[in-house]
Amino acid sequence: MPSRKEIKWSQLRVGALVLAAMAVLIGLIFLMSGSGGGLFAQKLLLRAYFENAAGLKDGAPVTLEGVTIGNVIHVRVIPARNPKPVEVTMQVSHKVAVDLHVDSTASINQAGVLGDSYVDLTSAHATGPPPANDAELKTGGAPSIQQVISSSDESIRHVTTLIKKVEVLVDSLNSKNGTMGELINDPALYGKLSHIADDLEVITGSLAGGKGSLGKMMTDDSLYTKAASAVDRLDRVTKELDEGKGTAGKLLHDDSLYNNLNNAISNVNQMVAEINAGKGAMGKLARDPAFAQKLDDTVTRLDSILKNVDEGKGSLGQLVQNRSLYDHADQTLEQTTDLVKAIREDPKKYLVIKMKVF
Repeated sequence: MPSRKEIKWSQLRVGALVLAAMAVLIGLIFLMSGSGGGLFAQKLLLRAYFENAAGLKDGAPVTLEGVTIGNVIHVRVIPARNPKPVEVTMQVSHKVAVDLHVDSTASINQAGVLGDSYVDLTSAHATGPPPANDAELKTGGAPSIQQVISSSDESIRHVTTLIKKVEVLVDSLNSKNGTMGELINDPALYGKLSHIADDLEVITGSLAGGKGSLGKMMTDDSLYTKAASAVDRLDRVTKELDEGKGTAGKLLHDDSLYNNLNNAISNVNQMVAEINAGKGAMGKLARDPAFAQKLDDTVTRLDSILKNVDEGKGSLGQLVQNRSLYDHADQTLEQTTDLVKAIREDPKKYLVIKMKVF
């Protein structure tokens, strides 16, 4: 069995270990508290005086431009400081002293409409040196809860108006007033929509089953195969065109076609220029008035001759217009044909030469 001395020594070691663990735990807790900078961080005390505490309590956070840098350690009322009798003592980390100035401003704000109050410091327009320990800062307004609620009255009024409009809208929909009310409360509309849904289900089922033209387009692989084949052919055609093969390819890449076309255009331009200058038959026709007059006279005479023929004047006109003359000529032609045929069949009958000698 262990002796009494050994037991006491074990108990002493356990007690010392527990005390050391508690000390380490407490130190870690203080070191991990970011608002005060830790247990061993140097602190800076600051004071500010307000007209109203606005619900500010001991331990409330102190922020610099929204970043927590310390806590409120004491809030009390000092009547001799009227009209700002509320003294707020703050403790901040000494590390942020370089970001503070003697002319920095302290104000009491609230985190939302019903949130806790806190002190916010700002150095936006401050230019002075860093504050000393227990320095007094300038203060801004400290809004009360009534002021915060009053500032939100307009928003509340808007929300109330919106709620009333929603109530009126819901009542209108329930009472079948207006188009939306009819749509919501009309059973016939529900039936129509149900039929439409059934029809759509049938159509989509047909499409999925490959029925109809559209269904075949969606499910038949031959359409894709044909489209792919067409694309391949088009690719080959464009490749051949790019390589200058075939007539179209030569049209795109052969410079001789361009040269021939350019020469043809040049020749046409030269011919038009010669015509405009009155050269050649076409030029005289276009530029010589006497030639144009002769051509006009010739056309006029030709028109007169054709007119006479059409009216049956003259031999040619009679031949064209007189039916009997045509019939006699036709009859004569037939008789002549028969005579020639008879002579060929029996030439002795018609070609006998009689000679008499005296």
